[in-house]
Amino acid sequence: MQTSWPWSRLLIAMIVPAALISAGTVGYVVIEGWTPFDGLYMTVITLTTIGFGETHPLSNAGRLLTMALALGGAFTLAAAAATVIRAIVSGELNTILGRQRMERSISALHDHIIVCGYGRVGRRVVDDLRQANVPCIVIERDEERAKGAPIYIVGDVTSDAVLKRAGIDRARALVSVVPSDADNLFVTMSARLLNERVTIVARAEGEGSEEKLKKAGASRVISPTAIGGQQVVQAVLRPAVLDFIDLTTRTQHLELQMEQTDLPADSALLGLTLAEANLRERSGALLIAVQSKDGTMAFNPPPTRRLQAGDRLVVLGDRPTLDAVEALAKRR
Repeated sequence: MQTSWPWSRLLIAMIVPAALISAGTVGYVVIEGWTPFDGLYMTVITLTTIGFGETHPLSNAGRLLTMALALGGAFTLAAAAATVIRAIVSGELNTILGRQRMERSISALHDHIIVCGYGRVGRRVVDDLRQANVPCIVIERDEERAKGAPIYIVGDVTSDAVLKRAGIDRARALVSVVPSDADNLFVTMSARLLNERVTIVARAEGEGSEEKLKKAGASRVISPTAIGGQQVVQAVLRPAVLDFIDLTTRTQHLELQMEQTDLPADSALLGLTLAEANLRERSGALLIAVQSKDGTMAFNPPPTRRLQAGDRLVVLGDRPTLDAVEALAKRR
């Protein structure tokens, strides 16, 4: 919305001179009976105040038209030129073109993540998503703050129209990390109504907000305060555990990562026991847990556990071994 007014001024700056040239050409053809080219030539030299003289002798009506074009052209063309120059010098034109490129990027997004709010938490979320090469788009009210994001929309995060513009119907997930619990609650409700299948992760600050957010449709509720407190305790009591968690969950640590792999309905692993699947020997990754379709999590599952469609494997390894597990899970 911020670029609509500069863009309309540029359109007017181009349309008005073209309209004057067309009107003058038609006027000379109708009033003086000239050819269209003679009318166009006379109109252009009049509007630009070149003043080479009359192409043909003019009648009084023709002279009135010439005076009107001369007066109108002197002001109109000067104003049009000033508008175009100002747009170029001030950067308005680059802003307009940049917004158009961004709109094209937004319309091309698919299976992306929408991040509502670009404060300290939102910036961290976007940075981690970019490191993981996951496409994302930011919705932020403050334009200056939003400019730090690669793709963003300036608008109200609680607006259905803004969520639709961000491609909520095509999104893989939505992360609502606005500082206000009320806004996060409203965003969660709106997103769930617009897309029943999207994964919603919401931020909770106040006590009692977690249950409300889950009832509103949040798939996960995260409290930065609670997580921060837990990390402090881990750093004091179990520093090695904290180092291990940090090592396996940060995307920049390529030597060891923890990843999840879903088993689709046509996976080659369906029906096999873990012993038969033999993931450790075939990929080199370590199986940590298996989450069933109903959400039940089995840590260190027994070799007799049979794999089913919808199971989610939690594995540990370096990037090549994790890619190998992904390939085994998809291959049929």
